[in-house]
Order: sequence, then C-alpha cells, then structure tokens
Amino acid sequence: MEKSCSLLIYFDKGTPAIANEIKEALEGNDDYAKTEAMKKAIMLLLNGETLPQLFITIVRYVLPSEDHTVQKLLLLYLEIIEKTDAKGKVMPEMILICQNLRNNLQHPNEYIRGVTLRFLCRLNEAEIIEPLIPSVLQNLEHRHPFIRRNAILAVMSIYKLPQGEQLLVDAPEMIEKVLSTEQDPSAKRNAFLMLFTCAQDRAINYLLTHVDRVPEWGELLQMVVLELIRKVCRTNRGEKGKYIKIIISLLNAPSTAVIYECASTLVSLSSAPTAIRAAANTYCQLLLSQSDNNVKLIVLDRLNELKSSHRDIMVDMIMDVLRALSSPNLDIRRKTLDIVLELITPRNINEVVLTLKKEVVKTQSGELEKNGEYRQMLIQAIHSCAIKFPEVASTVVHMLMDFLGDSNVASALDVVVFVREIIETNPKLRVSIITRLLDTFYQIRAARVCSCALWIIGEYCLSLSEVQSGIGTIKQCLGDLPFFSVSEEGGEVSDSSNKVQQVNATTVSSRRPAVLADGTYATQSAASETAFSPPTLVQGSLSSGNLRSLILTGDFFLGAVVACTLTKLVLRLEEVQPSIAEVNRASSQALLIMVSILQLGQSSVLPHPIDNDSYDRIVLCIRLLCNTGDDIRKIWLQSCRQSYVKMLADKQLRETEEIKAKAQISYAQPDDLIDFYHLKSRKKTPLKFHPSLGNAGMSQLELEDEVQDDLKRATGEFIKDGDDANKLNRILQLTGFSDPVYAEAYVTVHHYDIVLDVTVINRTKETLQNLCLELATMGDLKLVDRPQNYTLAPESSKQIKANIKVSSTETGVIFGNIVYETSNVHERMVVVLNDIHIDIMDYISPAVCTDVAFRTMWAEFEWENKVAVNTVIQHEKEFLDHIIKSTNMKCLTASSALDGDCGFLAANLYAKSVFGEDALVNISIEKQADGKLSGYIRIRSKTQGIALSLGDKITLKQKGGS
Repeated sequence: MEKSCSLLIYFDKGTPAIANEIKEALEGNDDYAKTEAMKKAIMLLLNGETLPQLFITIVRYVLPSEDHTVQKLLLLYLEIIEKTDAKGKVMPEMILICQNLRNNLQHPNEYIRGVTLRFLCRLNEAEIIEPLIPSVLQNLEHRHPFIRRNAILAVMSIYKLPQGEQLLVDAPEMIEKVLSTEQDPSAKRNAFLMLFTCAQDRAINYLLTHVDRVPEWGELLQMVVLELIRKVCRTNRGEKGKYIKIIISLLNAPSTAVIYECASTLVSLSSAPTAIRAAANTYCQLLLSQSDNNVKLIVLDRLNELKSSHRDIMVDMIMDVLRALSSPNLDIRRKTLDIVLELITPRNINEVVLTLKKEVVKTQSGELEKNGEYRQMLIQAIHSCAIKFPEVASTVVHMLMDFLGDSNVASALDVVVFVREIIETNPKLRVSIITRLLDTFYQIRAARVCSCALWIIGEYCLSLSEVQSGIGTIKQCLGDLPFFSVSEEGGEVSDSSNKVQQVNATTVSSRRPAVLADGTYATQSAASETAFSPPTLVQGSLSSGNLRSLILTGDFFLGAVVACTLTKLVLRLEEVQPSIAEVNRASSQALLIMVSILQLGQSSVLPHPIDNDSYDRIVLCIRLLCNTGDDIRKIWLQSCRQSYVKMLADKQLRETEEIKAKAQISYAQPDDLIDFYHLKSRKKTPLKFHPSLGNAGMSQLELEDEVQDDLKRATGEFIKDGDDANKLNRILQLTGFSDPVYAEAYVTVHHYDIVLDVTVINRTKETLQNLCLELATMGDLKLVDRPQNYTLAPESSKQIKANIKVSSTETGVIFGNIVYETSNVHERMVVVLNDIHIDIMDYISPAVCTDVAFRTMWAEFEWENKVAVNTVIQHEKEFLDHIIKSTNMKCLTASSALDGDCGFLAANLYAKSVFGEDALVNISIEKQADGKLSGYIRIRSKTQGIALSLGDKITLKQKGGS
C-alpha cells in the first residue's frame, strides 16, 4: 500500500544515481557536493528506493554540517524516510535524530530554528516529538516573528495528533495568551487558526471580545475569521445574525480578497435583501477595479448565481454590471451581456439599449481585431431587447441598418434578421424601414444578407412608390443586361465587369457539403457567400451593382430570389398601378432579367452551370408573370407572409413555455411551519449573549434574514433532494449476496468530482482485519484518496468514501476489489467488485443555440460519429422523443416543423457539457415500406471522447420498446 506523501519533486528517471556515489559525496568536505548528493538521495527515496545504508552516513557526516541548505535537505530527508518498523514502533536509531532536532530548536540562527519547527508540523511519531516539546514551547516567546509563527503551527500539529491532548494539555490556553499579546500579523493568524481548529469556543470568545477591532486586523487573520463564521453559522443557524454584522463591517476592508470572501459568505449565509445588496455591490466594485480577466470571469459567475436566486435585487445593479463591457476580452463581454439580458425590465430598458447603441458605435473605430464579433454580439443583444420590448425598436433599427453592408457576414445577417422581425411585429415602422432598406441596399456585400433583404422588399413594399422604388433598386443593382456578350468570332466573352469581379471577389465557401436548415446535406456547387475584399473594389462594384457581382460568381440561388422578389413586386404593382402600360413595362423588364439569369446559367462563361432547383424556380416565375391567376396571386402575396407570421408566433410560444418551465417553484411540505412577518417578535435573546454585542434586540438585518428563511421554508427551497426514489436508482450492487463481504455504492456526480459512498457489510462470524477497498479507473478519471485499512467486526458494516476527479466528458469505468485478512487464514482474501460505469449523461445538459451557430459549429467540428438507426419503434416522432430522453439533449428544430406525417424526419439536437464542450446531433430518418425506420444519427463534437461516448449511449438506448 502506498504511503502518504507531503513532498513532490520532479525527477528524471533516465539518470539513476548509484548509492555508493552518493555515499562518497556525503563523506567529503565539499558542501556543494553534499547538497547535490542529498538532492539525489531524496529523489531516489521519493521514487520508491529504500537506501538503508545511507542513514548512518548521513547521521555521521551531514548532521554536524553548518550549511543551511544542507540542513534544510536533511530535514526533507528525515521527513520522507520510514521511521517505524513493520509493527508500527519507532526505530531505535531515530533517537540519534532527536538530539540533533533539539539542538536545532535552540540554534542561534533563526532560519535553522524556523525550518526545524516547520519540519515538526509534518512529523507524526509521538515518541520522537515528546522530548522536543519544552524546546518548542520556549520558541513561542522568541523575539523573532518567523520563529514564533512556526512554533504556533508546530504546537497546532502536535495537538492534532492522536495523543496530542496528552502531550500538550494546556496548548489552547497558551496559544490564547500568545494571541492576546502577539503583534505580528502572520503569527496572530496562525494562533487564531490553532484556536479555530482545536478549541473553537475559545476562538469565538476571542472574536466576540474584540468584535470592534476586526476591521483593523490583518488580511490573513480576517480570512480565518470569515472561515470561522461560515463554520459556526452552518452548525448553528440561530446565531448567524450577530456574525453577519461582522461580515458587513469587513466589506470596507482594503484587501480585495477579504471583500470577495465577505460577499461569498454573505450570500451563502443570508437571504436578507440588505445583505444580498451589499454582496452584489461588492461584486460590482471588484468587476470594475480588477484588471485580471480571470478575476472578472469569476466575479461574473458569482453575479450570475445571484441573478438566479435574487433577481429583484440584481435588476437595480444592471448598469453597474454593464460597465464590464469596457473590457476588451470577448468572454467577459459575452458573459456580461448574458447576465444583463435576463435582468431587463420596462424601467431600465431605455438605459440598457442606449448603452448598447454607444458600444455598437464604438466598434466602428476598428482598433480591435475582434470588433466584428463583438458587434455581432451587441446586435443580437439589441435584437433580444427589441423583441421583449417592441417600443425600443424604433430607436435602434435605423442605426443598425447602417451595418447591413458589414464585412462581418454573421453580423450583417443578424441585422437583416432583426429588421425582418421588427418590420412584421412593428407595423408603424414599416414605411421608414422599407425606405431606409432601399436606400442602403446597394451597400450589402453578402449573398445571404441580400437574399433576406430581397424577401423583405418583396413582402413589405405595399404602396405604388415603394413598389416602383423596389423594382428600380433591383434593376440598378443588377446593372446593364445581358450579363455577358458574344463576340463577332462566335466565342463567348464575359462582361467586362465580370472580369473585374472574378479577380477581386473572394469566394468564401467551397464544394464541401452544405448543411440545410433541416439538418440534411446538400452538395453546394455554387458559392453561397461572397465577402468583398478591401475598399479598392467597392468603387468598381458599385458601378455594376452588388447583385450583378454576386450572380456573376455563380450564385444562382440569389438569382432565383431576385426572380421571386420581382414576381411579387410586379403582382403587387398590378394591384396599386392604374396604368396597365406601366404594369406591362415592369413585367417585361422583370422577364428580361429572369431570362438573362437563365441564359448566364446555361452558358459556358461560368465554371458551374445553374443548379436544377434555381432553374425550376426562375422558370416558374416566368410562367407566372405570363399567366397570372387569382389563386396564384393569393399564394404569392399572402401565404408567404402568413407562414412567416406563424413561424414568429411559434418561436414566441416556445420562449414563453421555456420561461414558464424555469419559473416553476417547489411547493411547501404539508406539515411545514410557516411564520408570519407581522406576528414576529422583535425581541431576541441570543443563545450565547455577549456583552460586546450591546442590547439583545433584533436588528433590521436579522429580522429580514429570519423572514427570508421562513419564506424559503414555506416554498420548499430548503428541501433540495426530496426525490428519494431517484436516490435509490443510483445505488449499485458491487458484490453478490453470497460473498463473505457484501458491498454496494451510492454514486454522486458533481461536475468535476465523483463521490462513491460504499457500504461494506461483513457477512461472516469472524473479524475481518486490514480490510481495504482497492479501486482503479479507466478513462479520464483519477483517484484522489489512497485506500485505508479497516477492521470489521462480525456482521457489522462500514461506510467508506472514495473521491474521484473527472477531467473530460467521456464514459469512464471504475473497477476494483475488496481485500481482507482473517485470523484463521494467513493469505489475503480478495472479493472482485462489479465495474461501475460513469455515465456521460451526468456531464451533459440540454442547451440552446441559434441555427446559424449550430451550422457554423457543425462545419468546424472535426469528430463525427455516424450511428445507423436500428429500432423497434415505428413512428418517427416517437423515436425522436426517445432519443432526446435517452441523451438528455435539447431539440432545436421547432415542434411545428416536426408535425404531420410524411414518412421522413430531420431534427437537430444540442447539449453542452460541464466542461464547456458542445455536443451536436443530427437525426435523419425515414419510414420504409415495411413500416420500419431507417436512417442515420450523426454526432459531432470538438473532442473525440464526447462523440464516441454519445454514440455508444445512442447505440445502447435506440432500440426502445422495452
């Protein structure tokens, strides 16, 4: 069995030192050679060597050395050598060490005394320590603080030994005297820590006696005071009122570490609004005053926790939290915006939006490289605000439309989606948005943004002037027709502007499979995104128009969108234009444009011909304009908009349902006591009344705190784990009922830790000696504690706890055995345990992301696991629900898109792990003629572990039916 280790040193095993060489070096007179030899000896001992022959050499040649480094290494050597024999008795040669240690404790040099006292803190053998105690106690009164502080620690560690109370009977009393006279901050902190650990009542008494001077104490001592308060208040909640006053007095301490701890302690102990407000204020101060990004992120996490439990108080702090946007770090900005968006109310919405607008304007300066990404985050935040509070939309929509031509495609796309939603939900803004969109349309540089903007123009241009402007804008952006000309020699020559565009336009996408909105694949032959390089080309492209440039790169999907938009505008023009001649002129111009696009698509000018979908769409538009019927007109002018309205309503319904689900609260237990605020007595007698606390009346803070506690009790918040049936499900049987030792484990998974609570029962009539639970792990799991030996009486039981650290999201296995001895049999008996499989489901939780973000991640992530569908379930929707339940993931595909019965289903699922990893799943299934389901489930992630583990889980669970 491994020994406990208090020392860790890196050692390269490639250079083993021979014991004889070390011995020769130690016997010499050169201090440097001795130092190196001692280092080698220590490293060999730490790596499992015993080196018994060196001990006498070290006693003879190293003990007398006056060199400080050699003496320090000697103490490290003594710390790690075996000091007891097989029976646990101290070896006789250790007496040689005692005299040396006593001499060191009386040495004239302070450093030697200090490190020797430090060494005693790690010594567990009472026989060695006992003769040294008088020398240790003398050092408590030494003039040098370095020695006093280490002497106090030595007293504490001796007192904590199993026989410590007999060795140092009056240690707490002595340390209390030292504490009252000590001036050095570190020594004072060590003395208070000793009382806190070994004699808690004395520590509390000292604290309450000097309660007025606590703010003046040093940072180290204040931290220990806070730890004491946390411990006392957890064990005796009735007394926390008087301690909270001490915490609030420490909130003004000069040390940032102290005020952070104060705020955390306040939140953990009290629910009183005054206390929570004080903690929130402290966090906000730290957020602004600290320059370290890690500190800011930790503080934002704390504020996020406060937001969940005390939203009303956090609403008042929203502007303070927003000031964290001044940090250039994107993670801090993202976290800040996430917190702020959940604290928006009608009272603060205008202030928040004003701040966000200022930040958007700042991103135009272009000083920082990630300005585009930050602008995208701000636009999404403003979008969210405008959806929740439509009245602010008018103040932001026109400013954001300046960014439709943004070089960051994702940012421009967010703006156009925002504009599309606002124009539908805010009819009053329709005219001004359409006018502004037509004015700025020529600036748009990305195909997807153009497509969305064209849809808005086709749907929301209603008056005669708007329809005419819409057609005029599209014509202007397409430039002169045709798109290419044929030379006299009969060869085809592309338009001159085409040459310019092909040189300057950069095609962003390639011929890799594209992911459609429903999660299925489509081969993408034409470029879907074209972002323009630097301003030099803008001049050239403006003369020929942005739509022309994009279509000439082979984007025929955009050409089909242009055709549909022109068709809608011409159909609407028939309704609003009295002159038939004007309608016919517009119609013929639209037909000419569509035919030109088809001609370009079928020519050899471009490397790729037009795709079939776009061709069919444009041909449909041409037929429609040549022969219009009322039914067709209704579909094109009304049904499209109605579908969009239905989509928005569905989205809003889902968001409302999510908010309702979050707002569900636990209910009171039937026999819980409920106090009434107005009937509460304002008199209170503290359990341990102390004169320094003044009169025993209840302060406003204590009253608030009691009321909040009662409120929590009434709403069942104190009862976290009420689901006992769920607990029973997590108990795993490790051995059989017929084994001499029965064992079962209760597994608790908490983020980065797994705690195994193992119950071991001796089923025999004999005493089991040296019983040890030996565990080993596979995967990214690490055992924290070394196993201990226990003695188990006949038919008795023992609870053994084992801690395991987890470092990534993948399925791990814990296996092991129970080893024990009995008095009759000399050999050790072994009972092999069942394996414990750690489920990936404990680490992942459902999460939400936008379709755009999902598709971006899907393209980026390199690990894909493809699982073929093999199930007895015969209904597509039922199978999807089964997979969602089995994998603990969130379905991103709207329920309205999954309705109906067409024999085919495609859906996207998403989850996030506690380590921040993303898990993406796409399900594509169809029903065969024989009623069975077939298809594939694709899993993608950044790391291999999560993709493989999730695939194994799905393979195991997908059968269903049982």
